[in-house]
Amino acid sequence: MNYWETLAYLEWLGHEWLRAQFGLEKIRRLLAELGNPQTTYPSILIAGTNGKGSTAAMVEAILRRAGLRTGLYTSPHLVRVEERIRVLGREIVPEELAALATRVRAASEELLERGEIEARPTYFEFLTAIGFTYFREKAIEVAVVEVGLGGRLDATNVVPPFLSLVTSIDIDHEQYLGSTITSIAREKAMIIKPGSRAVLARQHPEVRAVLLARCRECGVSPIWADEAVEILGSEPDGRFVFAYRAASGERRSVHLGLRGRHQIENALVAIRAAEVLREMGYSISDEAIRQGLESVEWPGRLEVLGSSSPLLVLDGAHNTAGARAVRAYLEEFARRPLTLVFGTMRDKRIAEMAVELFPLAEVLVLTRVSDERAAPLAQLLEQTADLRCRLGRRTEAVEPVGRALDRAWERTPPDGMICVTGSLYLVGEAKRWLARSHGEGGVRD
Repeated sequence: MNYWETLAYLEWLGHEWLRAQFGLEKIRRLLAELGNPQTTYPSILIAGTNGKGSTAAMVEAILRRAGLRTGLYTSPHLVRVEERIRVLGREIVPEELAALATRVRAASEELLERGEIEARPTYFEFLTAIGFTYFREKAIEVAVVEVGLGGRLDATNVVPPFLSLVTSIDIDHEQYLGSTITSIAREKAMIIKPGSRAVLARQHPEVRAVLLARCRECGVSPIWADEAVEILGSEPDGRFVFAYRAASGERRSVHLGLRGRHQIENALVAIRAAEVLREMGYSISDEAIRQGLESVEWPGRLEVLGSSSPLLVLDGAHNTAGARAVRAYLEEFARRPLTLVFGTMRDKRIAEMAVELFPLAEVLVLTRVSDERAAPLAQLLEQTADLRCRLGRRTEAVEPVGRALDRAWERTPPDGMICVTGSLYLVGEAKRWLARSHGEGGVRD
């Protein structure tokens, strides 16, 4: 297959989540057919409801600054599927993606023909097999792997035990993981395995109890990245400077490259993970930690584009906890007036997300992402009607996303701000629209 045939094949496999089939037997058989590439390098596996992608990016940046040859596997992508698979910070190139997709497809068809699997790999399983095989071919030294959904039955959870990180756990994906925070925590806790090490973020008390129980079951002594830090200041765009106590006992400070107060907790997980790796024999200096955290980039997470006319902020907050983090950022750093462009998936807690975000905006523009899971405009309007009535906000419901962004620009003065949020899929569409309309990454002046 060439690159375009690969993209068509991935689309033919079906929607990443609506067609998902959770379980490990198929991915194990597929990886075995490919020579079990995931066993040829150590992997750091990262689960959580929010912050796992940012934490993965931070850990990878630290390890790369330490001179290690890194692989990074994340999901979903914003614009290009190649974003999910990176070595030394660089995306897999289209030709390499196509070549590996051809091999993985041939392996899966062979398994089907022999009756060793009952169905083709899902979209996510297919890309996971490509990513793990690519890392072997590129002779990486450490893989940083973000769990797709949950943990116990996620395709990434076939990697051998090494180091498991768990970021903040909250309510999300209830239809897959259970309706309570403890049931969700149990699913995510399963990335902690006997023989591994674990670094855990600050958690709700009931989540903490679940994670501790899993650690005891596996004979793992967890490292908690939940200590207080001293905030030394912040930039006008929301990047914080804070001081923490290193494992050596020395006081260290870092200027975070990612925006938002919530990123401090993610940074602590990355710091403690680097220190655990140092205990395991990796040469990771405090300077590498500082440089990695200061240089890290993670698009679509409080990403600020342009300097004026108006300022544009993109964040893929996809649940109530994510919306709460965006609200905290906007309360502290937003320019006024604020226009909110909001669209999300139909299975989300839309009314709860709206309560966090809508009161901050002078202008509301609701839109629909071009995705099967997306909430239609009628659903967005219905589930936020009471709140919008109480707020007295005039709301526009506009699709497609490009027209909604056009409308947001028309209604926002040059000294104001537009925040696009509610889904990473919405952020991806906004970035594609910006590239088409104003050049790659450009915004209006």
